[in-house]
Amino acid sequence: MAVLAQIPSPLDEAGLDAAVAAALADIAASESLEALKSVRTAHTGEKSVLAQSNRLIGELPPADKAAAGKNIGPRRGAISKAIAQKQAELDQRREEQILLEETVDITLPVNARPVGARHPISAIQERIADFFIGLGWEIASGPEVEAEWFNFDALNFGPDHPARQMQDTFYVAGEKNLVLRTHTSPVQARTLLERGVPLYIAVPGKVFRTDALDATHTPVFHQVEGLAIDKGLTMANLIGTLDAFAKAMFGPDARTRLRPSFFPFTEPSAEMDLWFPQKKGGPGWIEWGGCGMVHPNVLRAAGIDPEVYQGFAFGMGIERTLMLRHEIADMRDMVEGDIRFSTQFGMEL
Repeated sequence: MAVLAQIPSPLDEAGLDAAVAAALADIAASESLEALKSVRTAHTGEKSVLAQSNRLIGELPPADKAAAGKNIGPRRGAISKAIAQKQAELDQRREEQILLEETVDITLPVNARPVGARHPISAIQERIADFFIGLGWEIASGPEVEAEWFNFDALNFGPDHPARQMQDTFYVAGEKNLVLRTHTSPVQARTLLERGVPLYIAVPGKVFRTDALDATHTPVFHQVEGLAIDKGLTMANLIGTLDAFAKAMFGPDARTRLRPSFFPFTEPSAEMDLWFPQKKGGPGWIEWGGCGMVHPNVLRAAGIDPEVYQGFAFGMGIERTLMLRHEIADMRDMVEGDIRFSTQFGMEL
């Protein structure tokens, strides 16, 4: 970088021109923004030649100050203009270099990693929740490790009911009267005690049974429970809700029928069959779940007067619903974690 031996007088035009020439030479020689920054500091900063010459104007006689100012001002302007032009040139060069270095050849082969997929059980649970929210119902949930009272007693299971035996229910070791819930029905009692009536809830969730894993059974599976408690509800309300739910899950041709059955927590109780046009071998009825009017003892256990309020409840397996919707023959495909199973369903069921 060129440096003058001494500071020229503001009236020394030759000395000032030499300072400008040195600055312009350094500017032209700058090949990077960093180098230009150093040049700017050297030739326009407080210690630059022209800046120091400018300070000498104060020592001149008044008659010479105007001429001195005309000598220095345009020369400082010329240096600033040259720096600005060089700055623009280097900025453009840098942008072109960045584009060149960051160019991606999209024709090159890549090792794409699959991003995974949502499990269809999660997706269909959301679809079920959307249906009931559309009816104006609420989605409720409860603990998976449940007190035996909520899982059995509050639902009118007698003390000797077979479902209480260890061959059907997982009991928590070392914890008295705690079980892994065998159905989502304990949420009925919990919500009735917490919220009171009237009440309209759907309860999708995970449940546990001591079943061996095979094509149609698994020890951990999912259910959706529906509960409606209000004044004047009848079986007609239950049937209408089930028919609407069936159509939402299986299409406009789906419908339901009820067959008399027995459950401790409903009276009367019924098995629910689904008219399934896509049934293997041709359209026909296939079992889908259980339902009925809420037993008065269940209402009393939650402090509800069964003479004033009535209600209906129903429940069905979500895995079974998924198997019917998509003709899945083996339930084990849902739990083995093979990404190929989940990706075939995409993002929407």
